[in-house]
Amino acid sequence: MIETMKCLVKSKPETGLWMEERSVPEIGDDDVLIRIAKTGICGTDIHIWNWDEWAQKTIPIGLIIGHEFVGEIAEVGCNAKNLKVGQRVSGESHLIGRQSRQSRAGRFHLDPETHGIGVNVDGAFCEYLKFPAFNVVPLPDAITDDIGAILDPLGNAVHTALLFDLVGEDVLITGAGPIGIMAAAVVQHIGARHTVITDVNQQRLDLAAKLSDVVTVNVTDTDLRDVIKTLDMKQGFDVGLEMSGNEQAFEQMVESMITGGRIAMLGIPKGVSTVDWTPIVFKSLTIQGVYGRQIFETWYKMIALLESGLDISPIITHRFSAEDFEEGFGEMIGGNSGKVVLDWNN
Repeated sequence: MIETMKCLVKSKPETGLWMEERSVPEIGDDDVLIRIAKTGICGTDIHIWNWDEWAQKTIPIGLIIGHEFVGEIAEVGCNAKNLKVGQRVSGESHLIGRQSRQSRAGRFHLDPETHGIGVNVDGAFCEYLKFPAFNVVPLPDAITDDIGAILDPLGNAVHTALLFDLVGEDVLITGAGPIGIMAAAVVQHIGARHTVITDVNQQRLDLAAKLSDVVTVNVTDTDLRDVIKTLDMKQGFDVGLEMSGNEQAFEQMVESMITGGRIAMLGIPKGVSTVDWTPIVFKSLTIQGVYGRQIFETWYKMIALLESGLDISPIITHRFSAEDFEEGFGEMIGGNSGKVVLDWNN
């Protein structure tokens, strides 16, 4: 049995991450040990790399980071009856408590005691991950390791997109980051009439067009009101998915919604935002905050979507060996990549 492993660690209270050797963790009766194959770099990991204000308040020094992963079960605790060694898996990165009203009612994604791997406890940027068997999601053969490594953020997109009925509706997505782009592909796959995605980064918008037949709008040179006219929409958008966390983008979304429209908000503003509630009230808009994934319903839904033909593979724009993690983080920090995947098999 291998005794040590390579891990990507927040070793110092400063910008960067460091590759270290750690002991392979010992699992408990309710855990599995997963040999990591591939991992995806998330925006949260960028915050940790940059050591920004949020990271400084949240991340303990010495933490193994990372929460987007795919791998193979290497060892099974005695209580993990339905799992077996050699099984390909991903997993829900939010670890829940079992005492809250929400958790006891089966609404696990609303549990206030939730904490996350790679944020509060050691994560998946390592060769072996100790992981609760309860959180494991077995993968069908149809889902490749590359896609398996980014199911966590795809779940954010699916959770947000499925919050409201989309069939035959006109949908506005603000923010063409990887999750926004995947959400656009989901919306189109489900059967929206028009799907429009806005951003100021033309490379990201071009990437969105590779994933699905969406209308891309660079708001630096195109007026969204002209797009609404061109698409012959009588009032505006029925559903909005706010993925940017940008105050101006949210204002533009509110302005573009029909009376009685519905907005799902996944994007997180950088600071305190000033909101004009008058149009929200007069338009009778519904605004729903979204966090993470519905455990485990979103996982079932997104696997079914992938098996039914949803193709998000173009969202992965860069692949690196885990040893070359600095290059991978550099691409993400540059702001023009899609998802970046690290390979731990080398």
